[in-house]
Amino acid sequence: MNCWKTVNITKDFGNNRIYLTSFLTGLLAFLILYLPFSLVHLTHDVKDHGFIPLLVILFFLPSLHRMMHILPLVLANKRVRVKWAFKRRLIPTFDYRCQSKLSKITSIFMALAPTLFITMPALAMSFIFPGYFAYLVLFAAVNIGLSFTDFLYLNQFIRAPRRCIIENAKDGYDILIKQKSS
Repeated sequence: MNCWKTVNITKDFGNNRIYLTSFLTGLLAFLILYLPFSLVHLTHDVKDHGFIPLLVILFFLPSLHRMMHILPLVLANKRVRVKWAFKRRLIPTFDYRCQSKLSKITSIFMALAPTLFITMPALAMSFIFPGYFAYLVLFAAVNIGLSFTDFLYLNQFIRAPRRCIIENAKDGYDILIKQKSS
């Protein structure tokens, strides 16, 4: 196996640039999504349950987002090692590493999983539950902001050769291709 490319988004762009662009992507997503939904639900009142439930949901959204990355790996029967930790002794977080190599399709599905399983259902539920559309659109927009790095990885996975194998590296992914034997 030869390494076709090593993808490390943090090294390529830097943490500050990623965080800023992710925040701006989430903010822009909220602005773009809120207007059409508010026009559709013009006559409905938005139900308010206070600020605390919203903070609790947004507090656990990053963990839910990471779990959605693990879901395609579990469905594909891949061995995944999950390591739980608490940042600043308050915020529950975890890291995951796939113990085996992944195909290009599995890697693409893994990168798209939070969008497919969180953002799309939240937007669909915004139509079904008009009283909660503002919360659901906010939930979807924050997840789009969290998915910014996923889209950067997805771009690299799509550009990779057709029959490549993608392996978890220390801080990113290695895209491997088989050597051609003569």
